[in-house]
Amino acid sequence: MTDVQEIEVIFFFQKGLYLNKQQDYSSAIASYDAVLMRQSDYPDAWYNRGNALYRLGQYQAAIASYDRALEYEPGFSEAWNNRGSALDDLHQYEAAIASYDQALKYRPNYCWAWYNRGIALRNLERYDEAVNSYDRAIEFKPDYYWAWYNRALALKQLGKLKSVVASYNKAVEFKPDFEEAWTNRGNALYHLGYLEAAIASYNKALTLKPDSPNTFYNQACCYALQEEYDLAFASLQRAVELSPQEYREIAKTNSDFDGLRADERFATLILQAS
Repeated sequence: MTDVQEIEVIFFFQKGLYLNKQQDYSSAIASYDAVLMRQSDYPDAWYNRGNALYRLGQYQAAIASYDRALEYEPGFSEAWNNRGSALDDLHQYEAAIASYDQALKYRPNYCWAWYNRGIALRNLERYDEAVNSYDRAIEFKPDYYWAWYNRALALKQLGKLKSVVASYNKAVEFKPDFEEAWTNRGNALYHLGYLEAAIASYNKALTLKPDSPNTFYNQACCYALQEEYDLAFASLQRAVELSPQEYREIAKTNSDFDGLRADERFATLILQAS
């Protein structure tokens, strides 16, 4: 390679990185192509080209680009990991796991590969293995709230509700404004029969997302089971206002509201208006 070619390679590579950051992915790919025309054995250019293709949703092309990076640098953990993510988006979960395993072969403490591996395992309904993979991610990055959150989702499928709550507790410890975690925490507490704690969790979720009909509905269920019928009706009314068809229909047969069925307000809200 001549000195001029070397300078051009550096220029086009840096330009590609800049364009990636600007989310101009098509132009970034063109810039990486300019690099590879001058130096085809440049693994970082193949890798970043794959990242741009991934962002454009061109998963097969991204995988092909990651494969070229790995051809020149077999131990490129980030390329194995991102290749796994592309395979996951193509619903090729077994192949994705194999790719994450390669990333971990070369970098055993790679949090993101453990986390992504957990997602693929959960998609395959291999929940115990998913929990173990999330645990390894957390081992290397204890404050990663998404790992705690997805760990809770896998534990829920295993029926381990107390562990579910504990996992959501960690998620909101590290991200207090994590509305989905507060809502799902409330759901787990509801199923455990801890109604007061569930309501408190729903209240927190509603401070973060005040227009969530599902959260109001679940809150109404808890109030109804506590025989706090005025509060139950108020929450149910808000859920119906936000999503009339869905919540009128499911409230009709939900036994949580049996104590409200004789209430004229309930009949007007759920039955007569349907």
